[in-house]
Amino acid sequence: MFQIRLHGRGGQGVVTSAEMLSLAAFTEGHYAQAFPSFGSERTGAPVVAFARVSDHQIRLREPITEPDAVLIQDRTLLESVNVFSGLTDNAYVLLNSSQTPEELGLADLVNRLPKGHVITLPATKFAMERIGRPLPGAAMLAGFAALTGKLKLESVQQAFMTRYTGKVAQANADVASDAFNFVLNAKKNF
Repeated sequence: MFQIRLHGRGGQGVVTSAEMLSLAAFTEGHYAQAFPSFGSERTGAPVVAFARVSDHQIRLREPITEPDAVLIQDRTLLESVNVFSGLTDNAYVLLNSSQTPEELGLADLVNRLPKGHVITLPATKFAMERIGRPLPGAAMLAGFAALTGKLKLESVQQAFMTRYTGKVAQANADVASDAFNFVLNAKKNF
């Protein structure tokens, strides 16, 4: 089983991202589950969502305390939430930022995890260019797919095409493609 914890702020689509990740995995024939954890339910408040992907039926229902991957949709959470708690020794970290992990003060994390497992992605920038709104979900999921190899880009795009229609669906698919290629190119540098 592969366990993913998603961090963001209310209004950024964190819960939708977990659902889309689950749908993409299901599309590929995996068992998948997604569920949120809310504190104060208001725009801008920290939000956590969880997703699990497995080749076997998933019976667990508790929050993920030892994630194999962490997706952080808002870098300001680095100062207020322990987004890296419980990371496994081989974990992946994808952070929505145009700064490098080192510029964000994450050199220790980069050195602790395997080479190439901590990457930043300007997901909001891609979303603003294609969607016109700061919704980094499609970019983050495609970045996750490229970083980990756990999903195909086409599955991520199909999940968004299933949930949305028309221009919104296509814009999310385009954002996913941009982010997937960005992370693949970043991985070449490791």
